[in-house]
Amino acid sequence: MIIFLKIMAMLCFGSICFQDFKERKVYWVIFPILGLLLCTLYFRVSSEPLVPFLNIVLNLLLVGAFLLLSYLYAKLILRRRFVDHSLGLGDILLFLTLALGFPTITFAILFVASLIFSLLAFLALKSKLKEATVPLAGLMGLFYATVLAYSIFFPNPSLYLY
Repeated sequence: MIIFLKIMAMLCFGSICFQDFKERKVYWVIFPILGLLLCTLYFRVSSEPLVPFLNIVLNLLLVGAFLLLSYLYAKLILRRRFVDHSLGLGDILLFLTLALGFPTITFAILFVASLIFSLLAFLALKSKLKEATVPLAGLMGLFYATVLAYSIFFPNPSLYLY
């Protein structure tokens, strides 16, 4: 069952990646499905139901703080609108969805690593892309799909240990 949930989540991440690269928009219905898959996976591997709940709340607080800092940076320093000029709505929905699926330490490490991966991938692909904007949700989706695929073939250490 756990492998099935991971494969379904990988398909959702792949769909996000494909849509973001192709159209620069992602259908919103994918995010609740992905959130449900990630949340179910997290609760299935946890032996204590209170721990995932507390970690999810903490993850959502971290995402909220990140979004608040991004909003303030966009408004005060860049003097641009936040949504669709600095960060897309799909990116924000993906951040919130990812907060549902991992323990806090794992979430923080994967989140930062996915942002670094997205930056490096964008710099490498910038000349080949039609638009000058970063397909952040797509690149992060690619990163997380790869992480889940890796966790299927190499289950130790588990993503859910911490």
